[in-house]
This record gives sequence, C-alpha cells and structure tokens, in this order.
Amino acid sequence: HPRGTTVEVRDLFFNTPARRKFLRTEKTEFNHLEEVVKRLALSRFDVGFSLRHNGRVLHNLLPGHSQAERQRRVATVCGPAFMDQALYLETDLPQFRLWGWVGLPTFSRSQADLQYFFVNGRIIRDRLVAHAVKQAYRDVLYHGRHPAFVLYLELDPGQVDVNVHPTKHEVRFRDGREVHNFIFSSLHRALADVRPGDPPADAAAGLEEGMTVDTATGEISHQAGLAWGGQRGSAAGAFGGYRAPASPAPGQAREQLRDYGRVLALPEVNSEEEVPPLGYALAQLKGIYILAENARGMVLVDMHAAHERITYERLKTARASEGIRSQPLLVPRAVAVSQREVQVAAEHGALFQRLGMVVEVAGEESLVIRQIPVALRDSDVEQLLRDVLADLIEFGSSDRIESHLDEILSTMACHGSVRANRRLTIPEMNALLRDMEETERAGQCNHGRPTWTQISLEDLDKLFLRGR
Repeated sequence: HPRGTTVEVRDLFFNTPARRKFLRTEKTEFNHLEEVVKRLALSRFDVGFSLRHNGRVLHNLLPGHSQAERQRRVATVCGPAFMDQALYLETDLPQFRLWGWVGLPTFSRSQADLQYFFVNGRIIRDRLVAHAVKQAYRDVLYHGRHPAFVLYLELDPGQVDVNVHPTKHEVRFRDGREVHNFIFSSLHRALADVRPGDPPADAAAGLEEGMTVDTATGEISHQAGLAWGGQRGSAAGAFGGYRAPASPAPGQAREQLRDYGRVLALPEVNSEEEVPPLGYALAQLKGIYILAENARGMVLVDMHAAHERITYERLKTARASEGIRSQPLLVPRAVAVSQREVQVAAEHGALFQRLGMVVEVAGEESLVIRQIPVALRDSDVEQLLRDVLADLIEFGSSDRIESHLDEILSTMACHGSVRANRRLTIPEMNALLRDMEETERAGQCNHGRPTWTQISLEDLDKLFLRGR
C-alpha cells in the first residue's frame, strides 16, 4: 500500500477475559472507535482515512488541502446540516490564529456532542475554552442548549503546556486571559455580525477586514458592511425619511413603538435586487406574527420576540455609552480576602470602577467596598466581590456583573416591547423588519428563541403538490 502507517488490531481481548467483561454493547464500543477516527480526520485534512466495520466501508475520507475539500470533510464528519447552518470564521493576530466553523444558534444541540476544538492540531477539552465559547453564545442560545463548532487555535507551542493530563486532552495556557478573551471576542463578533439574508459563509467573511481585537479587554472594533444598503442605524433606503430611533434611556423603552408609525408609504419594487432580506410586510396573524414576502418566498416574524431583541440591544448600547451608575454604601463593607485577591483588586481598580464598584485595599488581607452598582443594590455585595475576584484570577475579566445587568436589561426590554395582540399597521411592520436587519443577533430574542423563519417558494409548492 502507499507509504504511511497501518495500525491493525485483531482479537484485542482474546486472552484477557477480565477486561472483556467491562465492554459495553458492540454498537456502543464502535461509536467510541468511530469518534476517535472523526477527531483524527478533523485534525489532519491532508491525511486520508478509511473506516471499515463488519466488512462494510463506513468512511472513506480523501486527503484535501483546499477550502472546499476541508468543508466537504467537515460536512462528512459532522453532517451536511451542520455545514448548511455554520459560519466560517478566521481571525489572525500576531500571537494567535483562530479559524473554523461555528454553528448558528438555530443549530443548537440538546447535548455537547458536536464540539471539536483543536490547539495546534491536537484536540482538547478545556474549561477555559468552554467558558469562552459559552459566553459568546450567552445572548443567543436557548436555555439548556449547546452550540456546535469545529475550531482551530494556533499559537506558539511555548505558550501552551500539553503535559498536564495523561491523555493530553487538557492543556494549560501561559496567558489564559488573552486566550480566553481572544476566543470570546472572535466568536462574539462573528455571531453578532449575522444579519437576516446573509449567507452563512459570507456572514463571518467580513470579520477579518478592518477588525482589531484587544486581547487584554476582549473588545473588538471593526467596520462591518450591512446585508442590505444604507448605513447602520438607518433604514431610510426604501422608506423615505424614516430612521431607526436613537438608543433610548431605560424609561423610554415603551415609547419606541411610536416611531414605527412615522413611516412613509412603500415604494414600488421593480426587481428582486431591491427587496430587502426580510422583504415587505403583507399582513399580521393573530396579533402575534408578521407575514412578509421577500425574494425567496415568505417570512414569518414573531413581532414581540423581534422587538424585544431590538430594544435589548439598544439598552445595552446606551449602557455602554453612558456607563454604569453606582451608589455609595451607607456603611462601607469590609471583606476578608487572601493576599492574592488583594493584589488582583489593586491591579484592577479601574476595571472595578467601570463595573460600578469602588474597592479599596484596607490591609494585607482585607478590602473595603465603598460603592456598588445601583442596579445591584439588593445583591450580596460580599459574594459579588468574591465572584468578581475569582473571575479576574481565572480569566482576567469578569462577567458576573455583566450577567446580572444583562438580565435586568432583558427584563426591561421584554416589558418595553410590543406585546402580543397589538395591531400594527403595514408601515409599522415594515419599520420593524428594517430595524431587525440592522440589529445585532436579531435572529434570536433575549431568551434564545428564534425571531423569524423563512419558508421558501419551493417549500410552499411542496405543501400544495405543485410541479408534480
């Protein structure tokens, strides 16, 4: 046969009956073996793999080097449904490179059985990586669901220790903070840039151009294109003088809907190229759903879920621009901590202030909390401080306060959004569709439920047996 290595295993447990009795069923054991082959196949696209079982060829994966050949192998291993609903991303920094495929939130799984993460070609399962991925999907994944991904992280081998686990499935990064923030930022932006009408491959293609990642903070700045003409934050292209309302203060959330009534009549559409991704509204169903027509067929929109996401994103933007309001404690709270935690608090004083907290060093093993966020005034401030310090030590940045604030903003957005059974006019519905096209993560509401779905003309024809 061609040059290479052949591993042949026969009668593995013939002389070891003591081990054989611990085996499961043939199907279960074969699934374990098949999973090993899948991991190897995804780690080396340049190597061919063939898997036979009971005289039948189950996998015959040819070597490949081009992007198309890689995608074919991923589709074979993970299933074509994954590739149909996956984004390709590629982010390069001087010290890191992350590339691969991430499933859209609509392709979530009931268990974490379709997650492959490789570091310098070696598959791993790492808590730091898992946390970064989980946080990136936090705003768009339904509770209890798991994302699907095939990702490859490349970095200097000297920056990662692979000898911390007997099977080498766990690693330790020299600078876990940078790695965590880099992974989180890359995935977070790729998912945020998805707009209605974007092909999966194109939705993340703009991630590289004009993008910079601050690995110290996990922030990304970029200039991204839109799925449809116009400027971000504006839907004036086909609607005359209508513009999306500016980010409201929390108390103004309920007033946003008034702006949807100030829309001009729809223009005549002469070609498919002029039709926006979510099309134009036709009617409202039961005061819950918007029916619209686009170039592909029919679009169904859950208007409350869609407006909830729009309001939520605007509230988050307002918070990011105005900062988190804080209030002083009537009696400052002294907290006994370790020397390591005192050191971390001293190093991240500015970060605490951005999070709405004023924490001062009171001794070698003591901190004093003087101010806390107004929105968290009823929380356990001592436990909050300990959780923030624990996150800073492990990951370098805290998500505890962000998590609490996002939950509060999500609740406000829910109450401030258009309710079911609210009758909207055609111009109001179209304005809502245009805002969806300009809003990050508009495909899911704050709780991870889908906000819209596409029914193609072909699917409608099948329902009525047309063309047979």
